[in-house]
Amino acid sequence: MCFIGLLGLFAPRFVIVMLWLFTDYMSRAYTNWLLPTLGFFLLPTTTIAYAIAKNAFSDASGGIEAGGIVVIVLGVVIDVGLIGGGRGITKRRTARA
Repeated sequence: MCFIGLLGLFAPRFVIVMLWLFTDYMSRAYTNWLLPTLGFFLLPTTTIAYAIAKNAFSDASGGIEAGGIVVIVLGVVIDVGLIGGGRGITKRRTARA
């Protein structure tokens, strides 16, 4: 159970590093290094979701279409779930005991 939790924490960060090293996917989405670096530590799934939205769901003017917004919101929900998920499990376990 603990291994699955660790995998959930480190997998998005691994994906960010692989995208940065082997593709230009992140550099097309972000113009500088500050936001992806902060995203790597704070909200990694949202950082990946924004890169996907910017690369796959951009319109001609460079804005993000509705499908991209859905992808970003999904990334935020996953990140918030990973951060707060442990507290909910602990709360349920202590309530049963």
